[in-house]
Amino acid sequence: MRLGVIDVGSNTVHLLVVDAHPGASPVPYHSQRSVLRLMRYLDADGAIVEEGAQRIVEAIRESVETVREIGVDDLIATATSAIREAANGEEVLARITRETGVTLRVLSGEDEARITMLAVRRWLGWSAGEILLFDIGGGSFEIAQGADEYPDVQVSLPLGAGRSTINYLPEDPPTREAVSRLRAHARAEFTRVRDEVFADRPRPKRVVGTSKTIRSLARLVGGPADPVTGDLAQLHYVGLREWEPTLRDMPGSVREYLPGITPERGYQIMAGAVVLRTAMKVFEVDTLTISPWALREGIVLRYIDALDGRGADPVREERLVAG
Repeated sequence: MRLGVIDVGSNTVHLLVVDAHPGASPVPYHSQRSVLRLMRYLDADGAIVEEGAQRIVEAIRESVETVREIGVDDLIATATSAIREAANGEEVLARITRETGVTLRVLSGEDEARITMLAVRRWLGWSAGEILLFDIGGGSFEIAQGADEYPDVQVSLPLGAGRSTINYLPEDPPTREAVSRLRAHARAEFTRVRDEVFADRPRPKRVVGTSKTIRSLARLVGGPADPVTGDLAQLHYVGLREWEPTLRDMPGSVREYLPGITPERGYQIMAGAVVLRTAMKVFEVDTLTISPWALREGIVLRYIDALDGRGADPVREERLVAG
């Protein structure tokens, strides 16, 4: 069957169309992105302003038109932290349904962590053992850990690359003092959740990073994917530390020309680097394995599992993830 997934994130509206059936790996058929940078369209009260709402509606309309042209058997549409945490999120959701006919399923941060862990586990396999997962979005930073397809513990923090840029690094390029404030705040948050949530977990066999921000940093620091296997380069703490001063001194318009950094990531990649390096420091991580599969692939996998009778129907579930 052919399945479409529309993911409304903080930075983009991403349409992924795959061919999928039980017992096989999803095969990408089409992918398209509309850049939002939604964090720039929040007012002082945290509400999405009119221009931001219009951009979301237009991007979803474009995705729906593409889906109609391609033809899919089913369509799943989800939204993450930007709309979830917006002061007028419910109003924006209602408007999207009214003007596009698409009803977005809003995922919690814990939902994101669980579904992403499923995708990572399926990509790496059971031999990966206990996995510690880092996932940076535009609005939130998810951390999860476990030895199964779903994590035993997970947490979502408002430390996404876009949100951290807006809240802590508004100048472009940022000042050293601003970077220090972001690092101190991130260190306090990561230390708190390490001690309160992850203290009883065994040391992970593998630490995995996913999301566009982490993949971009891995491409920048570690180089391109292996030309034979296609495996993404690992991201080493030392390399990230060495790159950070260079990123700090560059404006976003220059960063986007660096290897692996796309135009929609240039302005926020510095904050992503600071937050990720801080997380690696607090959790004593030297190297990240990079997974190309993340939230969207996890959504597809859950759907396939439902077809195969191995899980609840994610389209009919109100929150997509049970329990």
